[in-house]
Parts: sequence; C-alpha cells; structure tokens
Amino acid sequence: MAAITAAMVGELRAKTDAPMMECKKALTEAEGDLARAEEILRVKLGSKASKAASRITAEGVVAAYISGNVGALVEVNCETDFVTKNDDFLTLASTAARLVAENNPVDVAALSALPLDGKTVEEVRAALVGKIGENMSIRRFKRYETNAKLTSYLHGTRIGVIVEFDGADEQVGKDVAMHVAAMKPVALSSSDVPAELIEKERSVASLKAAEDAAKAQAEGKAPQSAEIVAKRVDGAVQKYLKEVSLLNQSFVKNDKQTVEQMLKATNTTVKSFTMFVVGEGIEKKQDDFAAEVAAQVAAAKQA
Repeated sequence: MAAITAAMVGELRAKTDAPMMECKKALTEAEGDLARAEEILRVKLGSKASKAASRITAEGVVAAYISGNVGALVEVNCETDFVTKNDDFLTLASTAARLVAENNPVDVAALSALPLDGKTVEEVRAALVGKIGENMSIRRFKRYETNAKLTSYLHGTRIGVIVEFDGADEQVGKDVAMHVAAMKPVALSSSDVPAELIEKERSVASLKAAEDAAKAQAEGKAPQSAEIVAKRVDGAVQKYLKEVSLLNQSFVKNDKQTVEQMLKATNTTVKSFTMFVVGEGIEKKQDDFAAEVAAQVAAAKQA
C-alpha cells in the first residue's frame, strides 16, 4: 500500500477544500492515487449533502450588494448559528448577492446554476455542505435595477435592508434603511399593506370587541350599538395600519415627526424597500435532545 504523506493530503485538500481526515481516508482508499481520491471525495461529499438536505435551515445570514443603480439582497440559511461565523459560508452569501445583481437570475434555481470558480453555485454549495456537515440553502433574494438611488443596511448578519430612494442626501437613505431594520414596517404606505394582514387585524379587533361586549353584559352594563362597535373595529385597524406602514411610523432618530414628515423636510422620496430577517416564517424543529444525540451517533456510524 502506498504511503500517504502530509503533502499528498495537503494537495488533495487544496483541490477539494474537504476536511483533512476525509482527504486522508480518500487517499488511503485510492491507494495514493490523487485523481481517484478526488473522485471518491466527490461521491462522499455529495452523499453528505444529500443526507443533510432534509434538515431544517432556520439560521443563516443576509448579504447585500450594491453597484451603482443595481443591487441585491440575499438570504442564505444553515442549521446552526455556529456556521454563520464560518468564512466560507459568509463568502458564499456575499458572492450570491453579487451574482444576483450582475446576472439577474429569475429565481433561486437559476442563481444556483450560475458559474462560480469553475463550478456552479449549486456545486459550491453542495461541497460546502460536505465540508461543514450542515445543510445550507439559498432561500430568497431581491434584485434592484433602478434610475433612483440604492442604499443598504445590515444589522449584524440577521437583518438586511435595501432602500430605493430619490434625494440629494445619501445619509437620509441610510437613515431610512436603519429605521426599517429597527421598526420592521410591512409596507411603504397604509394602502400597500397586504389585504390578508388587514383582514387578520380586523378579525382580532372584532373578537376583542365581542369579548368586551360579553364582559359588559355580564356586569349588567348597557351594550354598545352595532355602529359604535364597528367604529371601534375600524379605529383599531387604522391604528394598526399606521404602526406597520413606513411613512406613518415615528422616525427612530426623531420621534416628534413621522418618516413621511422627515422625508418631506429633506426633499427625499422613498420608492420602495426590502427587508429580510433570517429564518422569518420558517418553523424551527424542536427535537428531543437525547434523540438528537442518538441520531447524530447513528449518522456518524453510517458515514
């Protein structure tokens, strides 16, 4: 059997970026044949990626890229917060944002098929899954190409915002992006709030009014008229709309004025914004700790 040297392991690692022990195992299995060892690793890493594919990815990072009037916001997910600090994972996210801006893919599948360092984005992702041992996925992106200005704000790596605006003061755009990250509006104006959210709020307000009416009746108080109840419900909905629409919110840097008033004072117009919060809407799986450890031990025996 051929002797497996540190130099051989280092060369294979440089070519595949696989973990050191995986490289040594592959070289041993290939009896020192570097090309065969590389193929063995491709099979093994692909297998690991496949095994990991069913695991939930609710952690991750948001990355932004802006070049002139073109920009992109991307969310890339993983299983644990630990991976969000991995340099290769962060590079994948930032590169994905740049590729979206430069190539305008129609969806995540098209982004995954784009070339990257002699491979495709999907091949780079799968190799990284094999190297780290965690599932990861490119979840979503938003691309901008506009005649207006673009600015971004990242709150750590978990919240990312891009704002499209017109105005002379670049700082105003940055301030709006920071405000969005802090206050999390769901729409630019009240008229832009999705109908399903309005109906949900109206339903909550109606139930609250019904509970108040039942309580008043139990206390022997006179019931409110249907007209008054309807006004209370409408009032609750209007209050909600002001709270979740950007222009109506109190500006974080001066709560004496709304965002709309601040923009008017600075001759700035916000045309649109996008905010991604890592894992938003993804249901995290709650595993029994003992079962999780047992599953990991079983997986290690099968590897």
